[in-house]
Amino acid sequence: MPTQIQDSKRAWSVLIVSTLAFTVCFMVWMMFGVIGIPIKKMLDLNSTQFGLLTAMPVLTGSLIRVPLGIWTDRFGGRVVMACLMATTVPAIWMMGYATAYWHFLTIGLFVGLAGGSFSVGTPYVARWFPKNRQGMAMGVYGAGNSGAAVNKFLAPVLLVAFGWAAVPHVYAAIMLGTLVLFWMFSHTDPSHQVASDVKFMEQLKALKDPKVIKYCQYYSIVFGGYVAMSLWMVQYYVGEFGLDIRLAALLAACFSLPGGVLRAFGGILSDKYGAHSVTWWVLWVSWICLFLLSYPQTDFTVMTVTGPATFHIGLNVYLFTGLMFVLGIAFAFGKASVFKYISDDYTHNIGTISGIVGLAGGLGGFVLPVMFGVLMDITGVRSSAFMLMYGVVWVSLVWMYWTEVRSRLVMGSNARTLQPQI
Repeated sequence: MPTQIQDSKRAWSVLIVSTLAFTVCFMVWMMFGVIGIPIKKMLDLNSTQFGLLTAMPVLTGSLIRVPLGIWTDRFGGRVVMACLMATTVPAIWMMGYATAYWHFLTIGLFVGLAGGSFSVGTPYVARWFPKNRQGMAMGVYGAGNSGAAVNKFLAPVLLVAFGWAAVPHVYAAIMLGTLVLFWMFSHTDPSHQVASDVKFMEQLKALKDPKVIKYCQYYSIVFGGYVAMSLWMVQYYVGEFGLDIRLAALLAACFSLPGGVLRAFGGILSDKYGAHSVTWWVLWVSWICLFLLSYPQTDFTVMTVTGPATFHIGLNVYLFTGLMFVLGIAFAFGKASVFKYISDDYTHNIGTISGIVGLAGGLGGFVLPVMFGVLMDITGVRSSAFMLMYGVVWVSLVWMYWTEVRSRLVMGSNARTLQPQI
């Protein structure tokens, strides 16, 4: 009994301090979502260049996820997470001294390593809990996505008070302090590591599994879309509604905050109702929200019997923010449910699979902001970003219907007993 109590305390200590570390890493990862706005003005960037600027850290944070997941299986999450955080501190500090566009792009690649923390912490915390509580554990850890909202609260204050260059300097200090706390209160269990005779190529064979590819598609929406929109929304509010950067960041947090914090609740729902049911409804709610968000501000004239009558259709800032709030909740539940799929299907190599799926989600977060900028430059329509996301959700809905929904119940007491057809 004392051993069980001690293990439980260690598990919760690991979960709490790992979630804190991930929150700070995500805050740093999303830094350009706010400071990119004055940088865009300073360097006179177009929308495509701005999209590339904000997405650059996401690229390395995505590409590093697979090796980080494998190293976590091999060496343990505590060591890998600590090394990762320590590596980012100098790059974050140097960001404050960048002056040219290529400076920001290059340093952003190194700052982006912080985004790889997800594929380290997910298997690290999951293995401290029994299988029936792993969805909860991964959901709580994933709530560190709320670092995107923390960035929107903290960065505008620092930016207005001290200038944009103060933000990376403060963030570097926060990252260093968090590293110390993480090392003090985290723990290592050698039994959580994959046996040393497991080869690198053997772990990568999971890429041949069609279920892994499908989970990558789901995650490219709920996580990749979350990252992309978190980076894009502040400048969207400024441009579309003419808001001050502080108010724009506050309203943008109405999407980022529930999109991060409620991931834990999504994990609990996934444990109770199953990953499939939660993901199916997440995609439908996202489809409805994105359909409404896609409609641009429109004026049209109708010839009536009394003469021309002009009408306006478009979302005001209140309806827009409300829809983004609902979309953030849906994405939060979806991020948790996708990883519940993984913990159910890939118990012995969660690190590798979470790294692969996380890579797909991260690449979505890299590609989407760039495409948002390209579409904006081509069409001149800001809501084209949501049109693109709407199309991506359609793909996942169709895919999920043909591979899962046709062969099982989505609601009711028997919803979890039927197996999907792959």
